Order: sequence, then C-alpha cells, then structure tokens
Amino acid sequence: MGTQADEQFDYIIIGAGTAGALLANRLSAPPDCRVLLIEAGGRDNYHWIHIPVGYLHCIGNPRTDWLYQTEPDAGLNGRRLRYPRGKTLGGCSSINGMIYMRGQSRDYDGWAQLLGDDRWRWEQVLPYFRRHENHWRLDAMHQAQAPADFALWHGHPRLGSSGEWRVEQQRLRWDILEAFALAAQQAGIPSSDDFNTGNNEGVGFFEVNQRGGWRWNTSKAFLRPVRQRPNLTVWTQAQARRLLFEASPAQVSRCVGVQVRRRVRGWWGGAMSVEDVQVRARREVICAAGAINTPVLLHSSGIGAGDYLQQLHIPVLHHLPGVGQNLQDHLQIRAVYRVQNVPTLNGLVQSRWGRGRIGLEYLLHRRGPMSMAPSQLGAFTRSSPAYDWPNVQYHVQPLSLDAFGEPLHAFDAFTASVCNLNPGSRGTVTLKQPPTDSQDAMVAISPNYLSTEEDRQVAADSLRLTRRIVAQPALQAYRPEEFRPGVQHQSDAELARLAGDIATTIFHPVGTARMGHDHDPMAVLDAQMRVRGLHGLRVVDASAMPTITSGNTNSPTLMMAEKAAEWILRGG
Repeated sequence: MGTQADEQFDYIIIGAGTAGALLANRLSAPPDCRVLLIEAGGRDNYHWIHIPVGYLHCIGNPRTDWLYQTEPDAGLNGRRLRYPRGKTLGGCSSINGMIYMRGQSRDYDGWAQLLGDDRWRWEQVLPYFRRHENHWRLDAMHQAQAPADFALWHGHPRLGSSGEWRVEQQRLRWDILEAFALAAQQAGIPSSDDFNTGNNEGVGFFEVNQRGGWRWNTSKAFLRPVRQRPNLTVWTQAQARRLLFEASPAQVSRCVGVQVRRRVRGWWGGAMSVEDVQVRARREVICAAGAINTPVLLHSSGIGAGDYLQQLHIPVLHHLPGVGQNLQDHLQIRAVYRVQNVPTLNGLVQSRWGRGRIGLEYLLHRRGPMSMAPSQLGAFTRSSPAYDWPNVQYHVQPLSLDAFGEPLHAFDAFTASVCNLNPGSRGTVTLKQPPTDSQDAMVAISPNYLSTEEDRQVAADSLRLTRRIVAQPALQAYRPEEFRPGVQHQSDAELARLAGDIATTIFHPVGTARMGHDHDPMAVLDAQMRVRGLHGLRVVDASAMPTITSGNTNSPTLMMAEKAAEWILRGG
C-alpha cells in the first residue's frame, strides 16, 4: 500500500514519451490545470540520445531501453527478437530512427470507417499533424524553393512553420544510395520529394526529426520549453505500478489516481531510496506508456479478459478482452548486397583514419555519418500488381551487419530492408507474472509474425522486387552481389522461410488497446480514446491505433496526442 502524496492534480499522465510529452505541454497550458507527468526512466541527459547515430548506444542500454525480447516466434523459425522501447524522457523518440512519416490517407479513412467516426478521416487529422510541425521548407530562406501547394500539407495553418516538432533534411549523402534511388526509378517506382501528402508512393530521401544535426526528441520539443510552468510537475525514475479506482454514483468504476514507485534522493543529496506513493487526479488519468507498457499496466490493474486475469490471481476490476490483443508491427526483411568501387559505412569504419574523419566532420559541421538516421533512403511501392496502393516500404542503408547490435561486416555492402505496411498477422502482449512488491511484471511479447498466407506471399514478392531493383543498370557499376538471403533461394516457400531467418522488427508495435466501434466486443477504447466501461481513464499512445499506419509510427502518435489534448481540455 502506498503512502498518500500531499498534492492532487487535475491530470496525471503516465509516460513521458512521444504522446506524453505533447500531452503535458498542451494540458498544462491553462494555468489553472495542475498536471503530473510520470516517467519510469531518467532524464534525457545522456549524450548519445542527442547525437543521431547514438541510437546504437541507446538500444540495448538499460539506461534508455526497457530491454524487452519477444517470445520465440514460429514465423521467424523459432527466433526471438530484441524489442527496444524507450525508457527516458522522450521515450521512443529518444532512441528511434527519427524519420518523419505520417502514413497514407487511406489509413485514417479506414480508421474512420472502423470507428464510425469521421473525425479520424485524413482531412480531419491533417490539421493536427500541421499544428505542431516545424518544417525546414517553410523557413524564410527556403520558402521560395517550396512547391506552391506545400503549405497545404505542412506547417501550422495560421502561424506557418512555428510548431515544436522540427523536420529537416538529412546532412549527408552516399553514392550507393543515389544509385539505388535511380535503380528504383528504372524499375518503375516514381521519384518523390515529399512522403507526407497522403500518398507516399515513390522513392526519395527521408526527412528527419533533427535540428542542426542533433536529434530532436519530444522532450526537447514539448517539455523543455514549459518545464518552468508552476502547474506542471515531472517525475522521473517513477514507475506506475497500478491504477486506483473508486465506485462512482452510477456504480461505474472511476480511475482516481495511480500507485507509483519512485526513486528519490534523500536530504542534502544523499543516497537514492525507493518509496511507494499514491497520487490522485481530479479529472483524468491518461495512460501514454506505449503499446507494450500500456497493456501491462491495464492488466496489472485488473483490466482485461476476466478468465486470463483470474489465472494470474489478479482481481478482476473490469472485463475488457481486447487488452493486450491486436499487436501489429512492421517486420523488415533485410536483404544485404556486397558492392565494389563505392564507399559504404562498412569500409569507412575499418580504419582509424576513417573513424577519425567521421568524428571530425560531426564535431566541426554536425554532418556526416554521425548525423545519420539508421535509414536514409526510402521507397513506397507495390509488392505485386495485385495491390491498388503502396503496400511495402523500403529502408535502405549504406551498411550491413548480421543483426542489430552486431559489428558491421568487413566488406562494403548496403542493406535494402523491406516491410509489409499492412500486415494481417496479429500478436499479443500478456503477463507471464504480475508485479509484486519486490519484482516488476514479467511480460510476454508474441508478435506472431508471418502467420497469414498473404503476409508470407508479400514477403516472398518483396524479396523478388528487391532483386529486380538491384538488377537495374544504375547499380551495375558497383557489381552488387546478393549476400543475404542468397540467389539460390527462388520459390515462394523458400523465400518466405528465408524471410523468417533474416527479418527483424522495425520497432513499430501498435494496437494493443485499440479504439473500436461501440458494438465491437474487442475494442478497448472508444473513438476518443476513453477506456470503455470506466470513467476518468484514457489511453493516448500507439496502442490505441486500430490498425497500423503505412509507415513509421512516431508522428501519427503525436497527431493522436494532439487530438486527445484538445478533446480533454474541452471535456470530451
């Protein structure tokens, strides 16, 4: 049992990641709203968070990553995957690939149809993307170069490019990527200089959330400018353990607070100690803990499928069978090609001189490989003519390695990673063991990749498409040679099996507490992200997505938080 905290708040936000940081900014804007933001991780003062290539040092690091792993997955031929989730101010925006991507208009039109709510249509969500965007092309020095209709898609409708979420060009180039882009065009994929107009078909270079060569996370964008607000309190090293409820006059349970385990420093800077406290919210508790930790917290609080909770000896507060179901993710199939006569990162880092040059370029100019996102070149296209929309996405990198976290190969190579944008496979997030006074919950993440025939066919077709692009004239000067999976594999069955051997997550889990229609028994949330059957509790993070968006998921999550903040402040 926790001790009662002295203060009460209007809103308590659990998780200071992508959604939570924006929510804290918006909900604390009215000076009479007292907001508490709770983050299980620490401050974002680790230098590798801010140097773009530092994701290599943040993923797999207990300082910044929850260090999750998946269960053995049949679709991956029994392999487990490392499953990074951000554990610091800024959450996953502090360790992710920094790619600014909204998805396709059909994603949101599909949500509106599923939910029976036109407020989720593309035309209705676009203003919420624009509300916080700060795009380089709308800077004064670049406005004349922007297409005439550019402001229709980017920037605040009244204030131009004055939002908090900075979007910039990347600060390096590679001949091998320029050649791949040309080869993709020769294979029939059009060129694109903007993936964010609702139709992202094409090949081009990703724009990234950086400012002047530094990572731009949501802590910098939304928290730092408002940390001095007297009505905003931020706790780090504070983990939400359980939601607190009381019965309302209508006999519906109302969420009134959170039990939190905090690490606090003693008087006069003494040693850290741990204390359990209960904090209370007068208006709402908002769970923004992400697609893994949100269902963990709901389950730990007795919200989920009743029979499952009983098996774990967790008292059932509210039967909601959809909690922890509907896990969706983008599985990237990493084809590797050896090349000759062209530099790649593999070769540059082999020598002390090469590493020194990379460091010096970044130190002096904030450019070069240390400023690069994990993927620089992207493409959206169809894996086969059967699709009327781009159903696969490429992330192309001037490097190769056996697995993420392993050393780069000793030969020059590039990696063409391709993922199915709209997978049919569905997984789960469940508890192996509920939390105790002495131990955190043990989590089972089961993505169930490549579990549908269509997903396996898209995987096979995607590898063939990659081969067709690499065979184009633009790349032949570099004599590309397929290192993985290997040209000896040709049949659908072989390629689907090999996809299971070489594929890995691209870190886009969503859907585990999804919004749904009033008559959908598996819907956890209504169309305004309120938990069904309970009062005072909302979920605002990627777990609320009914279906995964067609691209990177960070910026869609920010859009959802922007909409939710408006609804919350209006009392909706």
